[in-house]
Amino acid sequence: MRTSKVVALFAAAVVVGAACSGEGLSDSTIEQSDTTAVSTVADFDGDDNHPGGEADFCRSFGQLLDVDFGTAGGVESARSVIENVRARSPEPIAAAIATYTTDFEALLAAVEEAGYDLAATQAPGFDDVAIQAITDWLDGGCTRLELVTATWNTDFDSRTIDLSELVVGLNTLADSRDQIRPIDDPEFESVTSAHKWLEGREPGLLVDFDGDARFYPLQVMTVHEVVNDVVGGVSVAVTFCPLCNSGVVFDREVDGRVLRFGTSGLLRNSDLVMWDDITESLWQQITGEGIVGELAGTRLEFLPSSIVRWSDFAANFPDGQVLSRDPLFLPRYGTNGYVGYSSAPIPRNFQGDTDDRFPALERVVGVNIGETAKAYPFSVINQERSVNDELEGIPIVVLWGADDTADALDTPLIAEGQAIGTGVAYLRTVDGEVLTFSPDGESFVDAQTGTRWNILGHALEGLLAGARLEPVIHRNEFWFAWAAFNTGSPVYGTS
Repeated sequence: MRTSKVVALFAAAVVVGAACSGEGLSDSTIEQSDTTAVSTVADFDGDDNHPGGEADFCRSFGQLLDVDFGTAGGVESARSVIENVRARSPEPIAAAIATYTTDFEALLAAVEEAGYDLAATQAPGFDDVAIQAITDWLDGGCTRLELVTATWNTDFDSRTIDLSELVVGLNTLADSRDQIRPIDDPEFESVTSAHKWLEGREPGLLVDFDGDARFYPLQVMTVHEVVNDVVGGVSVAVTFCPLCNSGVVFDREVDGRVLRFGTSGLLRNSDLVMWDDITESLWQQITGEGIVGELAGTRLEFLPSSIVRWSDFAANFPDGQVLSRDPLFLPRYGTNGYVGYSSAPIPRNFQGDTDDRFPALERVVGVNIGETAKAYPFSVINQERSVNDELEGIPIVVLWGADDTADALDTPLIAEGQAIGTGVAYLRTVDGEVLTFSPDGESFVDAQTGTRWNILGHALEGLLAGARLEPVIHRNEFWFAWAAFNTGSPVYGTS
């Protein structure tokens, strides 16, 4: 019975979880009532012409498990359904159901009660080591982290952190790597083409190297989180962690080797932990540090990027390129898998206490120069709009504008997100002269030359017209994340 149970759980957990959230079913994503769910499951007979289709069945099946499968009459429904899909491959059905539930034991019980033997349906790619790991986990002989990493070749003895800091962020019993699928061969389209599906308020990552300007929409990045790309001749990893709202770009060449990065399915301080497929080391997204494995202690080189509004990118880079949508994921783009997250009082999967000087999920402009980090909370800079400062003796300016920029982690549709504005940081030395900026309507004027600048650091008119400010390394992460990784560092606007 144990072997049958292990394999059944295995097949049910092949494809599980949603972007680094560890979330299962939620009222915001599934709006059907229990009664409707029972009806949907009972009526489904494996016929593709069924009004709800297979996806509706799997969603409803999962909903019943999360509510109370036994009392909802679901077992009888399951028996009928499973009988009718015997001739079909069981793995996609079981995996799809598991995607919509957090209760693997209830799924297993329903399948076994229906008399459906999954013992002969072991999912491809799972060997005896993985099956033994699940057996150990069911018997309490290993941790969940040990379970999902059982088949990895990562050197866990080489590390800069305590392994207890790592959290499995997906509802899976299998290898969690790349279950949030990164983009390895990105395709791009013109600004004109992207206007057909991007709204002006939508945010995205702006990357501009050597005249090669690209926009990575957050509606795509929240689904994939990592894009392995080449921009301006540089091999880069463009990354975004929805749980921390951290967009970071790295040079992915390390010691002469170009690494391919993916999502590990693990989190630390709620932040995405990446992995590379050459050394199988684990990497912290916010810091760019190798934390476990052969390359533990190695730091990736940060490259400049900014989260900006689509309309600003399109107006300033009409010949720029826009990351295209993968047809396989079209239904997910533009929708928010983290509805209400940015207004929640606490972050998901965060261990320990948060710094209570600001709300945990307030955004900050987190600036890094050399070994110095400083945070500029949105609630402070949106009052001043321009902050002239120095870090390590280097003059910088933090600008806030584009007031209607949409929050990608708020409403069900990203384009309808609450207005949060845009916060960006630049060097304020141009042609050897240090400039001092002040807001003027929706733009900014420097006191030294009277030149007018926009939020993207482009000089619009005046003595320096045509010039551009050089961006400094910065992010727009949530306060809790910045505070967790920069303990004791200064915060603008606080004593």
